[in-house]
Amino acid sequence: MSPIFADYDLGDALLTVLSIFFIVIWIWVLITVLIDLFRDHELSGWAKAVWVFFLIFLPVITVLIYLIVRGDGMRHRAIEEQKQVQQATDEYIRSVASSPVDELHRLDQLRASGAISQEEFERMKARVLA
Repeated sequence: MSPIFADYDLGDALLTVLSIFFIVIWIWVLITVLIDLFRDHELSGWAKAVWVFFLIFLPVITVLIYLIVRGDGMRHRAIEEQKQVQQATDEYIRSVASSPVDELHRLDQLRASGAISQEEFERMKARVLA
């Protein structure tokens, strides 16, 4: 009795790897089109439903048509999305980050209220300015 994989040679292995590669690429393209489709706020719900219907029943042709017809818009929407994400990230960083001036002002308030001594204030001030 021969092993199951006795007829599975290097060529079959390479074809399997190539097949998996193309399946992953196809899923990636399909997800990218769907993300772009639902990212577009100018497109009505009915138009999105039609695109999704055709993506399900005629996926290859629909993806090619979508990339030809709406490909440039995909780039613009992706750039705008990245700008919004970067802007939100910058705003968040500004909201949680404190400058040395803010730290010195807080330390001065603590010293004025008596929460820390003058020596502690000087030591913390040196650490902030370092």
